[in-house]
Amino acid sequence: MNDMQAFFEQGSELMPWLVDSVMNLIVGIVIFFIGKYIASKVAKWCENRLLKSSVDKAVAGFASSILYALMFAGIALMALGQIGVETTSFIAILGAAGLAVGLALQGSLSNFASGVLIILLRPFRSGDFIDAGGQMGTVNRIELFHTYLKTPDNRVIIVPNSSVMNGSIVNFSRESTRRLDLVVGISYDADIRLAKQIMEDIVNADERILKDPACVIAVSELADSSVNFFLRPWVASGDYWTVRADLLEKIKYTFDERGVGIPYPQMDVHVHKQES
Repeated sequence: MNDMQAFFEQGSELMPWLVDSVMNLIVGIVIFFIGKYIASKVAKWCENRLLKSSVDKAVAGFASSILYALMFAGIALMALGQIGVETTSFIAILGAAGLAVGLALQGSLSNFASGVLIILLRPFRSGDFIDAGGQMGTVNRIELFHTYLKTPDNRVIIVPNSSVMNGSIVNFSRESTRRLDLVVGISYDADIRLAKQIMEDIVNADERILKDPACVIAVSELADSSVNFFLRPWVASGDYWTVRADLLEKIKYTFDERGVGIPYPQMDVHVHKQES
């Protein structure tokens, strides 16, 4: 009887502590999930405000990612404090663990540092078409560790920031104009003057081709089976691919109509019969 009474007395003493612990746990979980939701909304709101203030989309995305990471860390500490974890000692433990993790994740830290350099140096902006890290595409977003590129066929390529900064970056959109470098070959028996005149007429008739700098059309090479011209007109960067395709198509049709042959690689084989 005494043992049973002692058990109930201990249970009655533990019950308030157990209820408080459960309540603190529930409150901590609620703080974590609600805080995480609010942090995502605040980060998104800040990104939208930056975009409305004419800040580059890549910079706005990077800033919102940093803001979300800081708010998430603060919310996690608040939730742990509510549960009863000593946050001061926990921060010290995190610091020691962070050092070890940092040594193990040098690549991720390098990606973060490279992301900061991309924002500071601005080698490209959102919407630029670039070749970086072995990939080509339009810059869609820059985040803490990765840069998001979108290809012309609507694929999304996620490139580590360190790969972007550790190699050459070719920005096709930085300048407002670009030069087309085309090579057009004609057969040796074709009229060079006629071929050149045809290309000049086609270039002059296309309003998308700039007058200054002037287009250069000249013989570049007497190749094995063709006389090669280089055709170098200047166009607006946004018209590059459409003008390129249109020029090649018009040149082919006009050459066919005017009797200017475009050769294909060929080889003449001479057989000599030797008497025995």
